[in-house]
Amino acid sequence: MALNQKDLEQIERIIYKNGDDICVANGRSFERLEERIEAAESRIYSRMAELEAGIERARQELMIEFADLTEFLEKSQSAK
Repeated sequence: MALNQKDLEQIERIIYKNGDDICVANGRSFERLEERIEAAESRIYSRMAELEAGIERARQELMIEFADLTEFLEKSQSAK
């Protein structure tokens, strides 16, 4: 059973229609992927900022402890 021209044209239209649907679906998938990547990037930068703030607080606390220790050592040396 051979396909006639009309059958071939119908098949061609179906392929083109589905091709467009597939392209749209792929485009939407890439948009969602891009949104997820941007959200993840935002969370990473937010977490990095929190870590930097924590490191700065720890540095300040260490500086205070170091100053107290230095003062203690100076008093110990002068008491001898």
